[in-house]
Amino acid sequence: MTSENEHSIGLAAAIGAFACWGLAPIYFKFLGRVDADEIIGHRVLWSVAFLGLVLLVRHGRGVIAHARIRPRTLAALSVSGLLIVVNWLIFVYAVNTDRVLSTSLGYFINPLVSVLFGLLIFRERMAPIQAIAVGIAAVGTLYMTIRVGQFPWIALGLALSFALYSVVRKITDVGPMVGLFWETLLVAPLAIIWLIVLSGQARLAFSPDQPALALLLAGTGLVTLVPLLLFAAGVRRLPLSTIGILQYLAPSLTFLLAVFVYDEPFSVDHAITFGCIWLALLLFSWAGWHRLRRERIPV
Repeated sequence: MTSENEHSIGLAAAIGAFACWGLAPIYFKFLGRVDADEIIGHRVLWSVAFLGLVLLVRHGRGVIAHARIRPRTLAALSVSGLLIVVNWLIFVYAVNTDRVLSTSLGYFINPLVSVLFGLLIFRERMAPIQAIAVGIAAVGTLYMTIRVGQFPWIALGLALSFALYSVVRKITDVGPMVGLFWETLLVAPLAIIWLIVLSGQARLAFSPDQPALALLLAGTGLVTLVPLLLFAAGVRRLPLSTIGILQYLAPSLTFLLAVFVYDEPFSVDHAITFGCIWLALLLFSWAGWHRLRRERIPV
């Protein structure tokens, strides 16, 4: 297969992954009458099942050796597992309470928070224009807090939880598929206990008497797995700079869903806040592109 074909496959896979993530609210809207905590319990358990099946199909008898990790890695993945569950919980709660716009804002902010963490934790360098970009994003978030009179906890909760998750995964030497399998497996006992509690309180929506709803809840595992497989295929074939630009497709689609499909209010205050975030992302992306271009020019 030629490099051009490889690039085309990678581009299609990456676009598919980010489109799946961006359009995910549509799926979870179908589960609107199910509480977010039950949805996440099912998402964890079905993710373990589907990920385990994919690993078994891929590696056959060598699956145990492939999935084996060290105790230190296990401890790190238990932390990242809790962080990703918190991220999922906030996301599903926001979707089911008609705050899809807040999820879009959160995932637009996330790359900037990751840059800030890179500076503070890993002592990564930040170009002056990138520092300005982070400052503009902070101003936009502060403006929304003051104008609305409410801390934007959904947007910041999503951005912070995923940025912290990325930090833990960065220092953990494990592949994305095996890592997510162990993350969900480690938190699976908590999910099982919580679903048992909900059942004891007669609050469990999952039932054989409602096969359509049961299938939708089981499908949350596929909602987790499919974009991950597409992303893995894309990131192997594309430059990270391309992946970095494509990642904005997901929150852009979520934004369009919130405003034009779900008719969530988009006020002048929202426009100013999103304008600040988009300007920050534009400056940040331009700085990254400029740095890459400069590094490619021979001295």
